Amino acid sequence: MQLDLKTIRGDILGGITASVVALPIGMAFGIASGMGILAGLYGAVALCLIGSIFGGTKTQISGPTAPMTVAMTVVIATYADSSVAQALVIVVFAGLIQVLLGLSRIGRFVVYTPYVVISGFMTGIGLIIVLVHLPPILGSPTPGGGAMGAVNALPEAFAAVNLHAVFVALVTIVTGFLWPKQFRRFIPAPLLGLIAGGLLGYFWLTGAPTLASFPIEPLKFSLEVPSAGFLLRAIEPALILALLGSVDSLLTSLVADSMTGTSHNSNRELIGQGLGNIAAGLIGGLPGAGTTTCTVTNIMSQGTTRLSGIVCGTLLLTVVLWLGKYLPPIPLSALAGVMVLVGLEIVDWNLVKRLHRVQAYYLSVVLLTCGLTIFVDLVTAVAVGLIVAGLTHAAQLESLELDNLKSLPLLDWKFLHRLDPDDPAFEEGMEETGVDIFSARVGLVEFNGIYTVASSRELSSVIGEDIKDHEVVIFDFSKTVHIDDSVAMVIVRLINIVVKSDTHLIITGLGGAVADTLNSLDVLNQVPEAHVVQDMDECRALAAQLLELEDEKIGPR
Repeated sequence: MQLDLKTIRGDILGGITASVVALPIGMAFGIASGMGILAGLYGAVALCLIGSIFGGTKTQISGPTAPMTVAMTVVIATYADSSVAQALVIVVFAGLIQVLLGLSRIGRFVVYTPYVVISGFMTGIGLIIVLVHLPPILGSPTPGGGAMGAVNALPEAFAAVNLHAVFVALVTIVTGFLWPKQFRRFIPAPLLGLIAGGLLGYFWLTGAPTLASFPIEPLKFSLEVPSAGFLLRAIEPALILALLGSVDSLLTSLVADSMTGTSHNSNRELIGQGLGNIAAGLIGGLPGAGTTTCTVTNIMSQGTTRLSGIVCGTLLLTVVLWLGKYLPPIPLSALAGVMVLVGLEIVDWNLVKRLHRVQAYYLSVVLLTCGLTIFVDLVTAVAVGLIVAGLTHAAQLESLELDNLKSLPLLDWKFLHRLDPDDPAFEEGMEETGVDIFSARVGLVEFNGIYTVASSRELSSVIGEDIKDHEVVIFDFSKTVHIDDSVAMVIVRLINIVVKSDTHLIITGLGGAVADTLNSLDVLNQVPEAHVVQDMDECRALAAQLLELEDEKIGPR
């Protein structure tokens, strides 16, 4: 896109507006993670600048996100022995994995994570954010231990409730919740809620705990050299962070595409996000991804190129280095209210209100992933969710693939002698041939559609017995679209059944990728070349010949 004055003006406006939204959200995520405000803002600066320059979505604004923040708290507590330095090593490691995903050009496959898994852990993350920020809303410090730690801290928080903090938080939440959607393109709901709650706490309800001062520190490298043992332990959480950040970013890219009518580059986007997370880890910032709220704000404010993200990141850097000391005291309960608004937006309400209509296997994946996210940890939730979703998907595919499989007898009078029951000479033809009307010496197995490992287990049992009921069996691949290696090996077992039962086998309709798969694995080595024909007419002629010459059995090809 050519940069003209109108484009530049729109990008500057979009970048400024996005930075106003990104600032309080970055601060809130920093507090929520336990790493502090600067960690949230450092992450926002690194991801916004580097993601905008090197990423594959021109209008995307990157920074700390709710899923990545929740994941980071798990990383710190579970995998880094509560050491922020070790956690930052994992962040850098995750960024490297994202870069490798982009360089290997498999970025587009990351978004193939099943929707029910994404919905489950996003809803779980949204509920965690709401639960974790209930104590700060009551005027107490943010507890550790995630959602369950917050629940356990609630009795003590209620006993020492600060009504000023509660009213500030309620005003923040209600203002953001009631703000009409048509006006959110100009002022996002979380920002307006923070302004309303912040003003109330600054001028009237001054008893609410506040962020008294904004720490001003220069950006610095804070990475420690890890041990080899720790690097091995870091692979699992780094991989989860990388996949989570990749899915989060690419889904936001799809939102940006739908709003702008453009198409993003998935692989480049992963490279940009990976480099951003590497930089964030090196300077002590939170990991992140593309942020939907800031990206939508940027686009709505006429941002159209990478310049808008650069402007946003530059303004955030300016606040971190120079302007932070001029910010007024911000009530902590107002920031907690902003996080509650963000958490409620993350919950997948579109699916939640349809849960009573969702099929049982999808419902089980959603509830399992959501429950594990809240009560165990995000890493386990994603891993188990993917496994269960894969198993339920395979079970569905098995049923669909087996439904397309046809095993049926071919009546002699119809297939071999081509008699027509509507023909007046049908009875005479039956008498001349001496064929029993129920005789079916030839069986047909049609492999229609796609066959994968999902159906391979049942293929033998479904058609294995049918093969033994006939003197000649035809395997028809003319309508087969795809066969994977697992199914190809099942066909080897079926051919063995044919051989052991002294049944003749005819193969027809082989071509394209199906033929390549079978030939590459030498599946047809027991089938004579003369028994591999092109169409059903040749099958009919060969079957008639085989039935007349009973002494010819299937031999080596």
